[in-house]
Amino acid sequence: MAEQDGPEAAGRDHRTTTAEQGRFCVARCTCGWRGPARRARSQARTDAEGHAAGE
Repeated sequence: MAEQDGPEAAGRDHRTTTAEQGRFCVARCTCGWRGPARRARSQARTDAEGHAAGE
């Protein structure tokens, strides 16, 4: 099925990272997802974990 050929089907493993942007930290994923800018690194990591878990 063509629907399964998208980036989510190709790599079901979501690899997340965090990146500093000035005073903020942003979580990003290899699928293209990007979390909101957070002042707390721990909250950006929580966002990334939630995304990877499919929440």
